[in-house]
Amino acid sequence: MLLHHRLDGPEHGDPLILAPSLGTSTTLWHAQLPALARTFRVLTFDLPGHGDSPTPQVTTMDDLATLVLDLATAQGWDTFHYAGVSIGGAIGATLAVRHPGRLRSLALICSSARFGEPASWHERAELVRAQGTAPLLEATARRWFAGAPHQALLDDLAATDRAGYAACCDALAAYDLRADLPKITVPTLVVAGREDPATPPAHARELADGIPGATLVELPGAAHLAPADQPERVTQALLAHLPALPGTQVRREVLGDAHVDRAMARTTPFTRDFQDLITRYAWGEIWTRPGLDRRTRSCITLTALVAHGHLEELAMHVRAALRNGLTPDEIGEVLLQSAIYCGVPAANAAFAVAQRVLTEENHS
Repeated sequence: MLLHHRLDGPEHGDPLILAPSLGTSTTLWHAQLPALARTFRVLTFDLPGHGDSPTPQVTTMDDLATLVLDLATAQGWDTFHYAGVSIGGAIGATLAVRHPGRLRSLALICSSARFGEPASWHERAELVRAQGTAPLLEATARRWFAGAPHQALLDDLAATDRAGYAACCDALAAYDLRADLPKITVPTLVVAGREDPATPPAHARELADGIPGATLVELPGAAHLAPADQPERVTQALLAHLPALPGTQVRREVLGDAHVDRAMARTTPFTRDFQDLITRYAWGEIWTRPGLDRRTRSCITLTALVAHGHLEELAMHVRAALRNGLTPDEIGEVLLQSAIYCGVPAANAAFAVAQRVLTEENHS
C-alpha cells in the first residue's frame, strides 16, 4: 500500500520528492510548492499514520526509505531530486547512503545524522501510544516555530495516528548515520534554523562537514520548521540548489552573465512565468538545436529584430553576436542585407543602434 501523496507541476518536469517532518503533512510545503512546481514534477507525501496515509508496519529509517522508493517506482521514476525536513531529511540521507543511484540531489532541512539519545524517543513513543499526541502540542509549538505558530501544522500533529507517530519515533531512536555521511556523493544542501532547539545549527554543521561538497545555509528567524518560519528563504535556497531551468546555461553563454543576472533580479511574481517560458523554449529548445551554429542563429535573430523594429532587443543581440564570434564587419553585412529585405528606414535605425553598441564595446 502506498503512502498518501499528491503530484504537482508539469508532467515532463524533473521529478522532485518533498518529505515532511514528524507530526506534519504535505501542508508543510504549501509555501514552496508554487515556485518549485513551475519547473519540477513535485511529489509530496504523508508519513505513515500522518495526514491521509495508512499506518504500515515500520520500525527503522530503512523501512521509511523503502516506502518512499515505492512512491517513486509507482511514478516510473528511476531517479529523482529529494528534499526533506527533520525525519524527512533523515529518510533522504538514508536513501543517499543505501540507494545512491536513485537520488539526483539532496536537501536536508533542519535535520541531523542522529537525533539525540534513543531513550528519549522511546519514551515519547510510549507516551503517544498511551495518550496520543495531545500532550506534545504545547512543547512542540515552541520547538517548531520562532515566530507565530502555524495552526494548520499543529492541527496536523493533533490529528496524527498514535501508532504511526510512535513508529516514526522508534525509527528515529535507531537512526545514526554519522559514520556513513562520507558515502553521500550527490549534490547536497544543508539548511539550518538558527533558532532551532530540536536540531540546532551544530547538527547541520556536522552534516555539512561530513558530506563531501555539501553546501550549508543558516537561516535567522527560523526554528525547527524553517519552511513555515522562513518560507521565502527556504524557497530561494532550494531554487539555488536544484538544477537550473533548461536553457539557463546557453542563455548565459550567449547574452552574458551580467544581462541574465539583471533579468533575474528584475523578475517579479507577475513576470516569473514569462522568464521561465523564454528560458525553457527560446534558450533551452531553439538555441540548443544542432542544426545551426550560434553564429548563424545570431544572423537570423538580428534580421528578425530589424524587420520588426525591436531596437532594444537588437542592442542586446548585437552584443550576443559579438560573443558568438561575428565581427563588426559581418554584423554590418547582416544589416546591409536587411536594408534590402526589411526596408532602408529599419536598417538605418538598426545601424545607429549597432554603432552605439560597437562603440561601447570598444571602450569597455
